[in-house]
Amino acid sequence: MNDTIPADKLTEEQAREELARLASLISRANEKYYIEDAPEISDAEYDALKRRNAEIEARFPHLKRSDSPTELIGAQPGEGFAKVTHAVRMMSLGNAFDDEDVADFDRSVRKYLGLGPEVPLAYTAEPKIDGLSLSLRYERGVLVQAATRGDGEVGENVTANARTVPDIPKRIEDAPEVLEVRGEVYMSHADFDALNARQAEAGGKLFANPRNAAAGSLRQLDAEITRSRPLRFFAYSWGEISEPLGETQIEAIARLQEYGFQTNPLTRLCETLDEMLAHYREIEAQRATLGYDIDGVVYKVNDLALQARLGFRSTTPRWAIAHKFPAELAWTRLEAIDIQVGRTGALSPVARLKPVTVGGVVVSNATLHNEDYIAGRDAKGGRIRGGKDIRVGDWVQVYRAGDVIPKVADVDLSKRPPDAVPFVFPTKCPECGSDAIREEGDAVRRCTGGVICPAQAVEKLKHFVSRKAFDIEGLGAKQIEMFYNDPDLPVKTPVDIFTLEERDKANLNKLANRKGWGPQSVSKLWAAINEKRTIPFGRLLFALGIRHVGEAASNLIANYYGTWEEFERSITAAAGCEGPEWERLIGIDGVGEVMARALVSAFAQEAERASIDALVEQLTVLPAQRPDTTGSPVAGKTVVFTGTLEKMTRAEAKARAEALGAKVSGSVSKKTDLVVAGPGAGSKAKKAAELGIETLDEDGWLQLIGQA
Repeated sequence: MNDTIPADKLTEEQAREELARLASLISRANEKYYIEDAPEISDAEYDALKRRNAEIEARFPHLKRSDSPTELIGAQPGEGFAKVTHAVRMMSLGNAFDDEDVADFDRSVRKYLGLGPEVPLAYTAEPKIDGLSLSLRYERGVLVQAATRGDGEVGENVTANARTVPDIPKRIEDAPEVLEVRGEVYMSHADFDALNARQAEAGGKLFANPRNAAAGSLRQLDAEITRSRPLRFFAYSWGEISEPLGETQIEAIARLQEYGFQTNPLTRLCETLDEMLAHYREIEAQRATLGYDIDGVVYKVNDLALQARLGFRSTTPRWAIAHKFPAELAWTRLEAIDIQVGRTGALSPVARLKPVTVGGVVVSNATLHNEDYIAGRDAKGGRIRGGKDIRVGDWVQVYRAGDVIPKVADVDLSKRPPDAVPFVFPTKCPECGSDAIREEGDAVRRCTGGVICPAQAVEKLKHFVSRKAFDIEGLGAKQIEMFYNDPDLPVKTPVDIFTLEERDKANLNKLANRKGWGPQSVSKLWAAINEKRTIPFGRLLFALGIRHVGEAASNLIANYYGTWEEFERSITAAAGCEGPEWERLIGIDGVGEVMARALVSAFAQEAERASIDALVEQLTVLPAQRPDTTGSPVAGKTVVFTGTLEKMTRAEAKARAEALGAKVSGSVSKKTDLVVAGPGAGSKAKKAAELGIETLDEDGWLQLIGQA
């Protein structure tokens, strides 16, 4: 996709392909950063990728992918440590890249809380440390557990290693019964240089930057190696806690300092937006002399009661944002152009670069978007880069800021080799040989092979076993590729995974005799697969990879229908996209018509439905986990809000209703139980009256839920 086109100017097909490419790039970046501690792109590049993705999703919400990067936090834990489930999820932060983004954040907070611009609203501002997130759990003042963030829900148990870090207290006096302190493990520049000098002298591995060194040191299986590494720790937040640390963020941070934790001395309380931006510039000016790496400034609503009201989105808090520093650029040689085939059949060109270090990170790959971008033109035929095309052998600029990063942004024609020839984009799929066609109005070529194209089939299977889907330990991307091409134990569809053990037994247990396998590894694989025969409803729906149905949408739908059986019955009845069950589906707040049609279509197609039914026969699908709504007067009821709410915002009202077990719908139907109508309520209130549905004003609603 041509990244010179703003998100709001993309066609739907251009946006769809752009999201597919971004999902692939971000997934690889997560694996390299969180699992291998060997990132290929910088934080700035990664942030820009996610920013572009979020902009497109905001413009085309119905195109949100099942593997959308906006639903991901970090990456799944590695296999070398025991897993720890966080009592309180460790969230990531949304990003701001300029002053206007920060102003938008302030406006969004005020809008959610119903506060006008004249109402005072304080924020804290602190440096964003470029290190490894760590959660420390203290019980009765004693450090009992330390865990990395992992994917936000499950991290790695690194307790023994954390106890070797001098900045981490082993015991706290007068602490709450339960205190979970969160912060960042990092390494100073001086200590990093000294460590690399010792590594070089001993003939050991040199670290690329302090963040990699800190992450690699904390995740050593031998705690004595960690002890020998100069790690530091800044505390800035908390998770589960048995009693409050204060009424404000700034008070709570001061309390952590009293307990013996290092907190960042550059943390400030800012009363206005101008003060926030001024402190950002002050920190940015000191960045080079701090002695440790930072990549931005984090702003947090200071009042903890307001933080609680604001709550969380699926992966980020509404009350905090990271204001990132500007990124960088570099020049290097383009060594090759490879073509990758995605799950939708799109052919995406990737630049293979002579590795270049930019901002301490080695970059060796960059996106080339599509054939127009390579040729030096945009989707409408206009010139980009002055019309300069991109050729293998060119000296190219890798731009590390903007909409899509990393990208090849420019070409130095003075250094072009005399034998460099224009790149010819393939018209045949490199994976299956099928025609790769570019339809009128589309910016990308797509393989027409469909199910016969191994790249598309394999990518769909990889999604099925991905972290947010079935997450089968020992069955990752490499194993999927192996089994897909296996003549004896082929895995062509998801259900084949759950018949593997039975088929291997029929094949005289030959898998255990293959290179790279053995009786123990095979036994572990069967156990891991069988463990996932019981799966939550939302995860199953997400794993199916239905177009437009991402993780958040899958959980939303699961929470609405409750059970797989009810969902399947309703979706089947909605065939033809009409009737009461269709109206029920599109009435779910957050489910648009495009997503609804994709769901109905998937279950209406004979072959796909047969595959889904065969899979479900192998599984026990758990009902959606709903909040404890014991005593809630609206649990299980469908509620519609209409008109203007004066004592809380619509978003806050919806969040509160869902927390009480209600289903919030965007339209009124016979299945609606309650309508809350404020001033200006129109057609929805009228329809409710016609159907005889109970209608309350805002005061009546608050009295009903006990908040009058």
